[in-house]
Amino acid sequence: MKLPFFSLVLAFCGLALMSFLSVKKKPITVYLVGDSTMSIKDPKAYPETGWGVPFATFFDPSVAIDNHAKNGRSTKTFLTEKRWQTVEGALKKGDYVFIQFGHNDEVKTKASYATEEEFTQNLTRFVTEARKKKAIPILITPAARRKFDANGKIEPTHEAYSALVREVAKKEKVCLIDLDKKSQELLQSYGPEDSKKLFLHLQPGQHPNYPEGKADDTHFNERGALEMAQIVLAEVKALKLDLAKRITAPAVTP
Repeated sequence: MKLPFFSLVLAFCGLALMSFLSVKKKPITVYLVGDSTMSIKDPKAYPETGWGVPFATFFDPSVAIDNHAKNGRSTKTFLTEKRWQTVEGALKKGDYVFIQFGHNDEVKTKASYATEEEFTQNLTRFVTEARKKKAIPILITPAARRKFDANGKIEPTHEAYSALVREVAKKEKVCLIDLDKKSQELLQSYGPEDSKKLFLHLQPGQHPNYPEGKADDTHFNERGALEMAQIVLAEVKALKLDLAKRITAPAVTP
């Protein structure tokens, strides 16, 4: 009786070891490149929050989120400031690069302005160079601004540059997360007044960082950032990316 029992124990241990080895995941890094709507903020800017901050909390320990997004940046300044080159140099096989630009590229009065041709070329470069490193690029349209017409209907504010992101994704056969479209739908569901709850809208004296108050329809507060992160996570699942298998926390409505 002892021999069969001992054999069963060995078999069980072997199966347990095989199971452990089969579920052990290779560590990967998800790089976030983009602008202020994605970035980590200085404490003096809180409660302004980029969606990349809550996004980083939804993955198991095999995933490292490396957020390189920065306020005021565009595809153009990501190159001139060597920010993209830093990311490209660190990429390894199996990593992801989430690329979200447009907010600053499209504003002609800013030094970050990139023409539509330049924007297309820069996005294509990011995709090409990521793939050369055997990383996986994901293109993301810019998050919607809070803008409603007189009838309470959300108005698009990134039409030209969002369309360019979609065109590059189609031409280069890159996975696309249409955050512009999805976030417009979200803001419409909230409506003109309640959608303020997602953005940096503060009354005078409400927060020490903004003693005179703030009415910002571009940048998110913590709740808005979480809502945007939820959209991106849902799209990661819908696209059936391998990365989706590493999402651990359930979606939570703030």
